[in-house]
Amino acid sequence: MAILPPPPTSLPLTPCTGVCRLDARGLCEGCLRTGGEIAAWRTLSDEEKLWIMDEVLPHRQAG
Repeated sequence: MAILPPPPTSLPLTPCTGVCRLDARGLCEGCLRTGGEIAAWRTLSDEEKLWIMDEVLPHRQAG
């Protein structure tokens, strides 16, 4: 019987869709993040990432 590694404790948190172009508003056409948010993404906590994904980005999509 093979021993499998434990499952990851969390999924990678990113709204990236692979369409990486900033529009006239300075928002990524794929994920709606600003250039600053994209640049800082690796240093944000999971809570900050979730807040952006759950609160900030849906409002940008609606607007």
